[in-house]
Amino acid sequence: ITAATRIRLHQRTFRERVLAAYKRQCAFCRRRHEELLDAAHIIPDSEPAGEPVISNGMALCHLHHTAFDKNFIGVRPDYVIEVRQDILNESDGPTLRFAIQGLHETKILVPENRLLRPNPELIRMRYDRFRRSDQSA
Repeated sequence: ITAATRIRLHQRTFRERVLAAYKRQCAFCRRRHEELLDAAHIIPDSEPAGEPVISNGMALCHLHHTAFDKNFIGVRPDYVIEVRQDILNESDGPTLRFAIQGLHETKILVPENRLLRPNPELIRMRYDRFRRSDQSA
């Protein structure tokens, strides 16, 4: 049996730079446990626009990283979180209610340095994808 592994050489550096820019806290919920944080790409690094630069990243806890990647949560160009309508309508216990639905219409944490903030064009591209997923849900 042979297995191929793709190693993203930039990932460790990207993670360190993104977490430092966000002062080691989740941009959505402000959780500070570094071992629970990821450097989430706004545009995936498998795409041409998905460069491993801070402005294409956000520090997110594991839960919010997955919710963002699966388009449960989107970020508008004004840095306000939107939760997909079908997820807002769902009833499923405290984690969904507080950790996902409770983020709706709240503003994300952004780095103080404007140059390190999410690139507005990348956020718009990602938000457009989120909106299309909301229509298909």
